[in-house]
Amino acid sequence: QLVRGAVDCLERHGAGPAQVTVAWVPGAFEIPLAIQKMAQSRKFDALIAIGTVIQGATPHAGLIGSQVARALGQISLKEDIPVIDGVVTADNLEQAIERSGTKAGNRLEAALAAIEMANLMRAMKD
Repeated sequence: QLVRGAVDCLERHGAGPAQVTVAWVPGAFEIPLAIQKMAQSRKFDALIAIGTVIQGATPHAGLIGSQVARALGQISLKEDIPVIDGVVTADNLEQAIERSGTKAGNRLEAALAAIEMANLMRAMKD
């Protein structure tokens, strides 16, 4: 639902299927490496990291969420490309499902931020 919402938003704002690339990774901790490789390719105007981290019985989820957010920020600055953090952190599965497409929406706001930042970066180059 998260990916579907972001892709739908991009398409509604004019991105064609050939302009949207989706890369799947096995877990949230692996997102930054994929984002970094995509950023280094220089093929993209912006990148959106989408995933879910669900809190378990230990603080592991909080640590993962923090590390992913920190790494995404570093990649954005180092590679000079907007990297939007659309990773959902949730206390439980029910909350994760709710935040991935029902009451609290999906990653529409992440896609909108990517569009805005890509446009801003393009304008700043002129």
